[in-house]
Amino acid sequence: MKAQQDYVVGVSYELEVEGKIADKARPEAPLEYIHGTGMLLPKFEAAVEGKEPGESFDFVLSPEDGYGEYNPKYKFDIPKSSFAVDGQIREDLLEVGRLIPMLNSAGQVVQGTIAAIGEDSVTMDFNHPMAGKTLHFTGKVETVRAATEKELTEGLHGEFLPQEECGCGCHHGDGECSCHDGDCGCHGEHHHDGECGCGHCH
Repeated sequence: MKAQQDYVVGVSYELEVEGKIADKARPEAPLEYIHGTGMLLPKFEAAVEGKEPGESFDFVLSPEDGYGEYNPKYKFDIPKSSFAVDGQIREDLLEVGRLIPMLNSAGQVVQGTIAAIGEDSVTMDFNHPMAGKTLHFTGKVETVRAATEKELTEGLHGEFLPQEECGCGCHHGDGECSCHDGDCGCHGEHHHDGECGCGHCH
């Protein structure tokens, strides 16, 4: 059975970035996704297309084919008061390097990284952590099966279902941002071991 449109494909892999392993999925706990539904980077899916269980892959993606070039316009300051819940600033959230889910002006959840913390503001970076980087993937196709109707409708992890609002409501450019108390997952991106790995999400 080959990796093809609307089939659930499980892959083990390692992602090497700048000489270091940035992300990986072990053979005993492979990354599973529905092929051809846009869950992974297009060039990643193209490299796996047609492969059967046991077949390996080894390819390199330029920033253009991965997560794009780094854009300094996606980095800006947000008032620290925006990180308040019930009038209290969530100091526990404010840690340099921490990823925080936020809502953009279109109501979509985006991951922002805290780049710096000032006295009255927080510098957020909304570039993808892998923006501007060359990605080297090596791995193997572990499993291939036809997706069920439910999986095609709802996704493997419910990622095709409507998502509840969570994280911080942030409208880029107008400086308005408010935190909502609650946990927030990847929303529309693949969940793996409870997290959204940097190597396989949009």
